[in-house]
Amino acid sequence: MSTKTDIVIIDYGMGNLRSVQKKFDRLKAPVRISSDWREIAKAGKLVLPGVGHFASGVKKLKGSGIWEVLNQKVLGERTPILGICLGMQLMARFSEEGDAEGLGWFDADVVRFAVSDDLTFKVPHMGWNNGERTRQSALLTDVPEQALFYFVHSYHMVCRDPQDVLTMTTYDYPFVSAIEKGTLYGTQFHPEKSHDWGEKLMANFIHV
Repeated sequence: MSTKTDIVIIDYGMGNLRSVQKKFDRLKAPVRISSDWREIAKAGKLVLPGVGHFASGVKKLKGSGIWEVLNQKVLGERTPILGICLGMQLMARFSEEGDAEGLGWFDADVVRFAVSDDLTFKVPHMGWNNGERTRQSALLTDVPEQALFYFVHSYHMVCRDPQDVLTMTTYDYPFVSAIEKGTLYGTQFHPEKSHDWGEKLMANFIHV
């Protein structure tokens, strides 16, 4: 049986689930992967990972019954949630990728990189980059300003409310790389692939 201390990693067919689970296992967190909306409804914390196409992610979440449960957990019960990569993007209102509406938890759109020179700045943005924080956050406690994180993405979020932005990263131009509002957290980078500092961020999420 789930308890209120459980972290549930949501399986909607589009996430790098095992590597996320392994990081939480290393941190000795009570974590499980589930595609069952009943288990998700009992979670104490949620992780929404994701790799792939925005519109496909929306379709899979709605088709599985998870979409409605997510809204109840996050908006109704204020359950802490961490979105990773596509999981963060799905928290926006809209994405150019498939012209699809997202969960709408953040007043933001997701757009494709519009780089000035596609020979110098290849899309997808892939590899190690930093996150310049705009404010303090429990999610980044004891994570140094110069910490590097692993990215792989062709689209990024544009937030209308600057208060929602936690970190900015520059790839030809600055883009939003982490967000936070209340109990909602998101990272465009992959903390589960970002070695010690990514692990520290995930440890911080356990305790928020």
